[in-house]
Order: sequence, then structure tokens, then C-alpha cells
Amino acid sequence: MGKNTKKLRVVGEKQRSLGELIHVEVRAAIERAVQEELEAALGRRYARVGPDERVGYRNGVRTRTLTGPTGPVDLTVPRARLFADDGNAEEWRSTLVPRYQRRMPEINKAVAAVYLSGGNTRRIKGALRPLLKNAPLSKSAVSRIVGSFKAELDAWRERSLASLKLAYLYLDAIALRVRTGRRVVGMPVLVALGVLVDGSKRLLALDMCSSESCEAWKGLLDGLVARKLVRPKLCIVDGNSGLRGAIDLTWPKMAVQRCTVHKLRNLERKAPTHALEEIKGDYNRIVYADTLAQARTARGAFIRKWKKNCPGVVASLEEGGDELLTFYAFPREQWRSLRTTNAIERLNGEFRRRVKTQGSFPTEDSALILLYSLVASGQIVMHKIDGAEHIKAVLDKSVVLAAA
Repeated sequence: MGKNTKKLRVVGEKQRSLGELIHVEVRAAIERAVQEELEAALGRRYARVGPDERVGYRNGVRTRTLTGPTGPVDLTVPRARLFADDGNAEEWRSTLVPRYQRRMPEINKAVAAVYLSGGNTRRIKGALRPLLKNAPLSKSAVSRIVGSFKAELDAWRERSLASLKLAYLYLDAIALRVRTGRRVVGMPVLVALGVLVDGSKRLLALDMCSSESCEAWKGLLDGLVARKLVRPKLCIVDGNSGLRGAIDLTWPKMAVQRCTVHKLRNLERKAPTHALEEIKGDYNRIVYADTLAQARTARGAFIRKWKKNCPGVVASLEEGGDELLTFYAFPREQWRSLRTTNAIERLNGEFRRRVKTQGSFPTEDSALILLYSLVASGQIVMHKIDGAEHIKAVLDKSVVLAAA
């Protein structure tokens, strides 16, 4: 027992010594790289230069602390001044160790990744303790790191979509609690998720609005059109009237698929408890039929059976119309993916899972930055739709498909 303990203690000391050695080498490598960078800037790296050829001069050293993969590194870096065109000397700035930088980019990426996974400042410090060691990490520092995504978000929202070969477009909203006007209120974030020719899903737009009105959705769709997004073959929606009206204004005669799961929830709210399971069974015979003709036959039977005893249920079904059956005009292999908005519901589910640890967002920007970053960083992975190999055939058709 004593021998084993002694061996463990010796191994631990060797490990600590190795870590310290690596730490020293990291410091030496950084300082050496900055020295070489300055020598190149002064033009003295490979040959002496005359007084008339001098572009600057050294100006002492400064100490810096930079947190890297081995923890905080105390650096001694050179200072210098370079001559400007007007003859005056300006402070030289290192690009390897920029001014005010306290952490290497890899550390900032690690902090952002833990934050996007749902960690607060305390959890980030705990998860990254082997990297941070005793380096300070304040709440404001985390906010600044995450805020660096803002420039990426702005560029993403303005980028051209002309090169995308779009097939289908999922449209839905997620509700978040955001502080605005000194109050915390629920606000919807409108989401556009595209399906490309290879079946992959691409987040196209995020837009926070005060409501899901026709005007709000029209604004989002107009933004997609302005960025040169091609007209999709099909829009899959949840049945929101504002969204439906915006689609008609933006793309007249667009093929639209109403989410069959959302419609089932509407029927369940109007169905009496004792008949609920029977109504669900009859409804599933409509949306899971083998052909469009069989689906319409099952719908007719549903209406005749329930019209007298459950008129509200029938009225809700009829409100959906043929838009509940549009998916039948597309390849059978894609029906499961096209009959519902589950693709965007899963995306929204990941959003909700992450934000449930956060009671509310301090600003609208902070909410959008988080949602965008979860996708951009790979924290949320979106898989291809079913039957992806048949999308090219759908796009090659010269007319827009619709359930006749």
C-alpha cells in the first residue's frame, strides 16, 4: 500500500514537472515569435540597414499576461516605434499578441462553446479550470466573447442567397422572453429553414418581432427575396394566418403544406375526451393514406362520421383544406419530412433546451446572437430530409407541384 502511494506521488510530480516544462516552452515560443515579428517590421532580420534606411527603433519592453492552453503566461514583449510617412514615429503593434488581448483565440472559442452549451460564468470556470487555472473570467468578459458573434450575425443576415439551390422552405416561430422597454415580455422569433438540392437544411433567417402578424412575416419573406432567394417548390407552415397571408403576397399560387401535427392538436382541443382516440385514428387514416385518392376518401368519411356529434372538430379539419394533403404531390420517400414542420420544431426544441437555463434575455440582439451561434458553431446539427436523392427531380420540373 505504501509503495503504491509513493509511486502515485512520483508519477504526479513528473506530470506536474512536464506541465511546467510545456508552460515555459509556450512562453518562450510566444516571446520568440513576437521578437521575430518586430525584427521583420524593422527590416533587420537578415541584414543591417543604414541610418537613412531605418524604419523605426526599439523602445524597451512591456509585460503582458496572456491565457493560453497551458494557463496564464507572463510575457515580456518588445516595444518599438515605426516612422510614418510624415516623419513622425508611431507605436508598433504586434499582430501575434494584439493590444488588450488577454486570452488566445482558442480559449475564447472554448468559453463560447461552454456558454452555448448552457453554462453560466460559474460553470464555464469549472469546465475550463484546466485551461484558465487562476486566470480571471468575469461575466462581462463572457459577454464580450459571446458578443463577438454579433459581427458574424450581421454579415449572415445580409449575405446573398442567390447561389442556393432551394427546394423547400420551413417557416415557424419560437417564443422567447426578452427585456424590452424596461419589461420582460414574450416575443416571437420568426425562423426560415431551407432545404437545399442535396437534402441538407440551411438556416436562412431569424427575425424578432412583436407578433406573428402578416406584416411581420411579410417583412421576413421580403428580406429573403431581396437577398435573391429563389422561389421554393413548397412552403411547410404551421397554419398561422398571418404567415399564410404573407406567403400569398410574396409568392402567389405557392404550393403550401399545412403541418398535419399542428392540425391534429387543433382537433384534439375541440374533441370530447371520450371520442379523442377514435378521432385521432380517423384523422391518421387521412394523412397516412397510401395515395391522395385514399386520403380524400378517408377525409370524406371523417366529415360524415363526426359532422353531427363534433361539428367543431369537422370545421377545424375543413379549415385546413387540401393544404393538409399537398405532400402527396411530391416523392413518396419525402412524405414523412414534408407533412409536418418537425424539421423546424426539432430546431426550436434545441433552442428551447438551451434557453430554459436563461430566464430572459437582456436585449433582442443577445437572443438572436445565441440562436444563430448555436447553429453556426455546430452545437445544433441538422440532418438531411428523407428522400433527399429525389429533390433534384423535383427541382427539374418546369411547373410548381401542387396537390390537384
